[in-house]
Amino acid sequence: MLAVTSPSSTFPYPSTNNHANLHQYVSAQIRQLSPDRSAKASMGGKTYLRHDSAQAVEPSQTSQRPIRRVATEAPGRSTPNGLSATDRDDIGVTVNGDHRSTKPGPLVRSNTDIAPRRADLPNRPEPAEDGWELRHGWDEQYNSAEYLGQLRAGWYMYYMDKRHETGGKPRQEDPSHNTSEWRMRDRLKTVSAALTICLNIGVDPPDVIKTNPTAKLECWIDPTASIGTNNKTMEQIGKKLQEQYEGLSIRVRYKQYLDPSVEETKKFCMSLRRNAKDERILFHYNGHGVPLPTPSGEIWVFNRNYTQYIPVSLYDLQMWLGAPSLFVFDCSNAGNIIANFDRFVAKHEEENAKARKNDPSVQLQTYGDNIQLAACGKSESLPTSPDLPADLFTCCLTTPIDISLRFFLLENPLPSDLTLRDVTRIPGRLAERRSPLGELNWIFTAITDTIAWNRLPRTTFKKLFRQDLMVAALFRNFLLSERIMRSNGCHPMSVPSLPETHNHPLWQAWDLTIEMVLAQLPAMVAAEQGGPPYEYRHSDFFTEQLTAFEVYLSQGAPNREAPSQLPIVLQVLLSQVHRLRALILLSRFLDMGPWAVNLALTIGIFPYVLKLLQSAAFELKPVMIFIWARILAVDGGCQTDLIKDNGYQYFINILNPANPLPVHNANEHRAMAAFVVAMFCRGFNQGQTVSLSPDLFNYCIGHMQDDNNPLLRHWSCLCISMLWADFPEAKWAGIRCQAHINLCKRWNDEVPDVRTAALHALNNFIGIPDLTAQVAHYEETVATLVLRMTADGSSMVRRELLVFCSTFVKRYQSKFLVAAFEQLVKEKEDLMQAGTHGDSHPKRGTLTKTDSSQDSQDSESARVSYGSVQGTMWMHLLIMSIDPHPEVAQDAKCIVDYVHERLLQSPLGPRAQPLMDDIIRLSRRAAAAKSQPPSRQPSVAPNARRTPGAGSPAPPALPKNESYLSMGMRKSASMAAALKHLTFGGHEAPAPLEEKSATTYQRIPGGPIRTRVPAEWTKPPDVYDPTTHAKAYVKAKTPKSRGYTKRGPNSSASLPLKSGFFDWSIEVLHLIEFRANHIPKNHPLTALQYFREPQMQGADSDEPGSGDYNQKLWRRSRNDKVLALTQPLKGVAGTSKWDVPMGFFNNGSQPMKMCFHQFEDHLAIADDRDTICIWDWTKHHRLNRFSNANPDGTRINEARFINEDDQAFLLTGSSDGIVRIFRNYESPENIELVSAFRGLTRRIPSAKMAGLVLDWQQGQGKLLVAGDDRVIRVWNAASEICSTEISARSSAPLTSLTTDAVAGDVLIAGYGDGALRVFDQRLRPQQAMIQIWKKHKQWITNVHMQRGGLRELVSGCRDGEVKLWDLRWRDEISTVRAVEEGSVMRGMSVHEHAPVFAAYVSPLTSNRTSQPFSLSSSNRAKSKAIIIISGSSTHTLTLYNTSSSQQQQQPLSVLEPTSPSSYSGVLPHLNRNIPIACAAFHPHRMVLAGGAMGSTWVNLWGCKGAEGG
Repeated sequence: MLAVTSPSSTFPYPSTNNHANLHQYVSAQIRQLSPDRSAKASMGGKTYLRHDSAQAVEPSQTSQRPIRRVATEAPGRSTPNGLSATDRDDIGVTVNGDHRSTKPGPLVRSNTDIAPRRADLPNRPEPAEDGWELRHGWDEQYNSAEYLGQLRAGWYMYYMDKRHETGGKPRQEDPSHNTSEWRMRDRLKTVSAALTICLNIGVDPPDVIKTNPTAKLECWIDPTASIGTNNKTMEQIGKKLQEQYEGLSIRVRYKQYLDPSVEETKKFCMSLRRNAKDERILFHYNGHGVPLPTPSGEIWVFNRNYTQYIPVSLYDLQMWLGAPSLFVFDCSNAGNIIANFDRFVAKHEEENAKARKNDPSVQLQTYGDNIQLAACGKSESLPTSPDLPADLFTCCLTTPIDISLRFFLLENPLPSDLTLRDVTRIPGRLAERRSPLGELNWIFTAITDTIAWNRLPRTTFKKLFRQDLMVAALFRNFLLSERIMRSNGCHPMSVPSLPETHNHPLWQAWDLTIEMVLAQLPAMVAAEQGGPPYEYRHSDFFTEQLTAFEVYLSQGAPNREAPSQLPIVLQVLLSQVHRLRALILLSRFLDMGPWAVNLALTIGIFPYVLKLLQSAAFELKPVMIFIWARILAVDGGCQTDLIKDNGYQYFINILNPANPLPVHNANEHRAMAAFVVAMFCRGFNQGQTVSLSPDLFNYCIGHMQDDNNPLLRHWSCLCISMLWADFPEAKWAGIRCQAHINLCKRWNDEVPDVRTAALHALNNFIGIPDLTAQVAHYEETVATLVLRMTADGSSMVRRELLVFCSTFVKRYQSKFLVAAFEQLVKEKEDLMQAGTHGDSHPKRGTLTKTDSSQDSQDSESARVSYGSVQGTMWMHLLIMSIDPHPEVAQDAKCIVDYVHERLLQSPLGPRAQPLMDDIIRLSRRAAAAKSQPPSRQPSVAPNARRTPGAGSPAPPALPKNESYLSMGMRKSASMAAALKHLTFGGHEAPAPLEEKSATTYQRIPGGPIRTRVPAEWTKPPDVYDPTTHAKAYVKAKTPKSRGYTKRGPNSSASLPLKSGFFDWSIEVLHLIEFRANHIPKNHPLTALQYFREPQMQGADSDEPGSGDYNQKLWRRSRNDKVLALTQPLKGVAGTSKWDVPMGFFNNGSQPMKMCFHQFEDHLAIADDRDTICIWDWTKHHRLNRFSNANPDGTRINEARFINEDDQAFLLTGSSDGIVRIFRNYESPENIELVSAFRGLTRRIPSAKMAGLVLDWQQGQGKLLVAGDDRVIRVWNAASEICSTEISARSSAPLTSLTTDAVAGDVLIAGYGDGALRVFDQRLRPQQAMIQIWKKHKQWITNVHMQRGGLRELVSGCRDGEVKLWDLRWRDEISTVRAVEEGSVMRGMSVHEHAPVFAAYVSPLTSNRTSQPFSLSSSNRAKSKAIIIISGSSTHTLTLYNTSSSQQQQQPLSVLEPTSPSSYSGVLPHLNRNIPIACAAFHPHRMVLAGGAMGSTWVNLWGCKGAEGG
């Protein structure tokens, strides 16, 4: 048994007490699952399949249904047939692999509202022979493997993209993003060097005892074997030492000081410091011919006559040389110098501190920044082996290759024919990397760099190996000296001190490299002497190290451990042979995230990739774009570097479509090039100037038209945005290229990110300094075009639109002050007019224009701002100030507050303040009038005739909102206008605002819809329902969006608003479809592109064994078990009683809407106001309670779970036309608002009160919304825009929607006049209606098509008639009379898979009793009985089985809700005539939930024989 845990924050592991069982369970699941890891088809990087806006294909205009492109199946989601668990169960059939069928075309449509009766269609369908065929002729296509494959391709998770997780805001700066230190701003260089050699050839110092034989060589010269005077020999040694140092750094000014006197030492030291200024000086000291350093650290030189040794104190030496300095001490007992050096530095610093105290302006020498290298410790003597040079330490520092070869030969335990002289004959030069000697030097540099990288702290590594070329070379060689000197009894010392490196494993690789070269040496020498030619076999060192680096990358960098091979990769970039592979691996490493980019920059990659921009190599372009995009995403401060040698032009040329790229997905690389150019221009005027050209504009405009690549469109927009931001010349160039018009055309782009990017660019377009009439025309044209985006479904787009509006308001502030003032005047007139009419509302059912409305239009046309862009935008801002998304509303309020504050400070202020006061007074008066109890009581018969509008109380007033003004005004003067424009279109009298009232209001509409039928027939059944008293109602907490910060009440409004979209775009995950069959396997960028987040490797949720992956596996197993458990119970539902009590619980408020989760034990219950409760219905435990935030006077009409196969969200729709989506709905601490938008943007004022109805299509990612409107809006969940508006073809309200949940093509709508219309979404909206049924005569309470089973289409209307339909026939299949004559059916609930539906009624009078149901005709097979559950006037639910004849029909069960006060089923505190308020079936299990009016208790019943399911 698997334990289901409700909160998403806990992991729903199998019930076990140890992890071993869990690992066995997960391993078993992994063996059953083999996901395709090659790619993903999601915009948010999830492991399950999700809809990619870039790949979405709109429904075809032809009869063939389009096939969506998808990259892979999702772990935990695919089934043996390729469908999700829910989808497979909905189809309810077994797919045979050899069965093929094509999907039929759209259904035949009707050209008129009255569907024609076709003679070729029979009135009744003929039953199938076995009685089990699917309805509507779908049996064949749902058994087609080809068709099921098409359905599989469109199964995604929605509202889980990066913009929903982050709210479109950049994250807080990650410490790993800090790149301020990699450049080494305080970089120094060694400019001068003093090579001090104290040998005094021929005279041994008194305290030095030499062995015989002993080491003689100095700089590889034997002083005793040379011919000539000692001075000549010293000159040769000095010259040789200088040559050795020049091999390290040739730019340093070297000066030899041979056997200097103390006066000369002082003179040249002070001269060096004077010339070097603040740069570093190298002081090399060879003391082999003078006494050992004293215990106090003194070194020795000579007097002028060379008759005495003169000590030089470290104090004096530091005073002469100052700092920064680099000291190299090659002498015995050199550790004494290191031990005393800092003591004298501290003494100098104390003296400087005293001097500064006496004279703060005094110029003093610094002494602190010093680096020291010493050959040995305090009491250690240098090696005297005759096979080694006497200056072994100096040889290690200056000639590492020569001494390494000699050391290897001496230490090699194997016999060899080579001599010490032979190792000096290796051909080549150190600077030629392709020669044997040059290759050795190249490998040595890579090895020593790598050892230092692995052993040294990062700060020490950067200081010693990346700050100064001379210091880096000496310390690389110092690592070798530590290895060689230690083997000869010495321990070299350094300041700063280094950890031990002599035992690093890479030294073995160095020995192997030397051995391979020496093994080829005899053949190479013979070839040079005229022997047979020999081709040198290069070392495999770099190839093997790249392979090791590739292994590291394949492991995914556990714990972000730095790769040991990174410095080697850097060295490989110098080779053309290995460069491409190294760049590929480097790009994979950079893909791991900002921490990897920081490591690469620290190691010194930047100069290499900057230099490679000058390379004309065609094959390097894709990977170079990739690497530069990653670098600039982490560190945008590389702009000045790109100007060098015109590096920026590299990326502008790539944007040219005429320039090919050696990669199939060239447009994705161009998107990255656009990103690089955008970062280059961002806030960098010099970069904007050099990039400005008509060609760049034309490239970006052309790429904006590429509908197949959203990433390219996105960054083309942002490239233009950064190019002309605060740069008037670029704006005029863009105007000449029509860039602003092309950006406006992106208002309906299918990807929200692109729409937002276009707004970002247009926002930066506003602000040409010279505001002429021509400039104003351009800017107002742009503003007019973008205002249509106020109805966008993406909160990120609406927020960016407000940023644009704030810039526009700031620029045209005076015009907005006039618009705001005139709006105040208009509001006051409307409120006064409504007061003089004695009613706060006009007759909303009237469609003819009255004289007052005509006068209102005349007065509006007389306004200065009427019809202007500023006036229109001001009205939109007022509407957006009550946007359902809190961040959008807050930003809009900030703009409105700003305008109102400036209005009060303007010359219009003395007139505006009284207007605001009057509006507040009139609004409160109207609210007080509305707070009086209504004269009508609910007990009045609903079918009593009423004159439309006469004496009927007005609909409930909309609530007050937050203040627009920061002056402490409780009510905004413009709130009434905002709500008026939202609800009544802006031309009728506004709904007065009221305070919260404790009285109960009633939703009583005005007049009838059709005059030929009784008025009550076209009213909603719940029209007389009371609402919970405001005082007795406890408000729940309202979930906010992630990252929402409430604006302080005293914070002043400032414009323009700041946009964080560009920074967010750098972070966002942009996944691109993988086409492995067209891209070379070894190409670096064959998979996914990215900017800052890792994309080449799979997400954590894709990695087998990860926590997210295990959770998905568990959920998949759980879902399959639920389906396997419940499918056999469908037949039981038609023959068993439904009287098994499963408990009851107190919801705390009146339940009005219920919805079960398919797989989790979650039941969502919405009450009669704005609260939603989430229950664990198996444990009767409430998990969460929160507010939907819909205004007073509205209620929640719909509640649905989406993404149920994985991590579900809760979708709600309220009667004010708002759709909201919540994440972590079951957790009080973690619940968040994911999205909120106006599903109905143009609600028509009427008395119909249908509110909002919707249906969710998980397979196609569409949300169908209708209600008090004349259109059905189809919202695309991936693009978050209304993709289609289908005409409702009726003036009656649309009361119910249902679709084919699997294919999602057919839509059935029920209306307030009893009509049913069928639409095919594959056709054009004007031709979408294909069928109409007018068999019902009253308000349709519900129409529903089953997701599984036989796909029954069931409709129920107000008078209690329930009809079953087949889309192929013009008449109903059967009719059920669910209620007694004269009663009202409140609603109907249909089981998704079992042949069950529930109908609950409302009695007209208290003395009516329930009657059994009857079918008008029976064509169903006996085994296909439909259970009818109806509520009666006795407060019961009655269940019927219609398989028996109508005369013998008996109820299966009679149910009454229970409460703790009554175990008999009777509620003593309730009127038993009060009807059932709501009922809902579990989608799979045989469970029914119900609640009664006037009761807060919810009851659960089960089907006998199906207790386990």
